[in-house]
Amino acid sequence: MKFSAASLLILVAAAILAAIAVPISIYRSGSDAIPGWSAAVRPGPLSKAHAFLGDKCASCHTPNEGVTVDKCVACHVPAKELLSKPSTVFHANVTTCSGCHVEHQGRDKRPIKMDHAVLEKLAIRQAGKPVALDCKGCHVFKDKHQEFFGPKCATCHATDTWKIVGFLHPSPKSKECAQCHKPPPSHLMMHFEMMDRSITGQRNATVNQCFACHQTDSFNNIKGVGRVDMH
Repeated sequence: MKFSAASLLILVAAAILAAIAVPISIYRSGSDAIPGWSAAVRPGPLSKAHAFLGDKCASCHTPNEGVTVDKCVACHVPAKELLSKPSTVFHANVTTCSGCHVEHQGRDKRPIKMDHAVLEKLAIRQAGKPVALDCKGCHVFKDKHQEFFGPKCATCHATDTWKIVGFLHPSPKSKECAQCHKPPPSHLMMHFEMMDRSITGQRNATVNQCFACHQTDSFNNIKGVGRVDMH
């Protein structure tokens, strides 16, 4: 089939117009301007929390920029509420949400991937020099050591896993428990004499003699008794 010069000129012109019109249409009207296109380019299903958005990509994505903070804040917690909690106050200075909140991983996947590296880069940018993360700034209510070791969590812990590689608990026969462990408030009151010692059968044990009653695998695992949940 042969085309005349005029026909070829018309086809070329139509192609050029389409190449210009489609991007302009998407930019002005959003992804909904071209029905069905998102199914061909979507990187994966949305999480259950965002499933209601369906094919409305423009609800989160901005042309030529991707996911921007203003799109996220439009639906999520206002900055003033983030600032009221020590564990979320760092959000006030974050310029991108997608560093930790990752979508399109599947309907049953929680769209949160905590990346301490993003926070570390933010801290360095703000300070203008290498700095260590202030762990206690976010984990202030989760100090299992009752401030026994101070606020410098990074002395023992890493950010990729909370477990301490190579750590071995002292022998169950060790009598130096009080070097690392603090007694709970109940042990410092009459509760210790009236309840705790009677449950364990160690009526002569003192508060600092943790080894007399407790196993090392779990603080609620009492020697000769088993697991005891007081509260």
